[in-house]
Amino acid sequence: MDLGIDGRVALVLGASRGIGRGIALALAREGARVAAASRSAEALEEVVGEAGNGAEAFVADTSELDRMPALVDEVEEALGPVEILVLNTGGPPLGLALDNSPEEWEEAFRSLVLAPRALIERTLPGMRENGWGRIVNVASSSIREPLPGLTLSNSNRMAALGLLATLAREVAADGVTVNTIATGRFATERLASNYGSMENAERAAAEEVPAGRLGTPEEYGDLVSFVCSERAAYLTGAVIPLDGGLTRSS
Repeated sequence: MDLGIDGRVALVLGASRGIGRGIALALAREGARVAAASRSAEALEEVVGEAGNGAEAFVADTSELDRMPALVDEVEEALGPVEILVLNTGGPPLGLALDNSPEEWEEAFRSLVLAPRALIERTLPGMRENGWGRIVNVASSSIREPLPGLTLSNSNRMAALGLLATLAREVAADGVTVNTIATGRFATERLASNYGSMENAERAAAEEVPAGRLGTPEEYGDLVSFVCSERAAYLTGAVIPLDGGLTRSS
């Protein structure tokens, strides 16, 4: 299937590992010119080397809000206007409802809400002017069912969803789509850390996930590639579960 994104410029946050890496590589396979952004310069070089197709690495930390517009400036100078924006800003620390400090709350809000907003504010005018754009938010299944011990993620990802759902309606007529992926359990370093090891995470998934396994970053990348495609032009404002059937609520 021709997804129609050959030559499109895609900025992927958190692209050095895990789900972000899977997305960056999948978009590159479809011909997109990928700007891979993350805090780890060394890991990014490995990603862009594997991606090929003119992919370039950009070091950026989403906790630094002033860096976000400058990041887009650098991408545009190197590759051209950003047409696909993948918001993958990582997960905040664990904690029960009242465990986390005000400073941790502020940092989580910056990373999960304000940084995406800053990136959208900088890239959206160009998308609207050109009549084409794709914004994809890498979220968590916690936006449908709050997860125990993940208060910061549960709360701030729901705030981001409110922003993006509102935006989706405002820009739909301009050829810009805005969608969110409600992520289940994927074989990533963060999940392994949360469970103590990858083996523990795999055992839990075999018992608790209806599909009987963890998802892979490659599967995630394939879905995002479709959501960013010409074929998905009528898909916007959606929350798409990708969790092997784990989420019970609609």
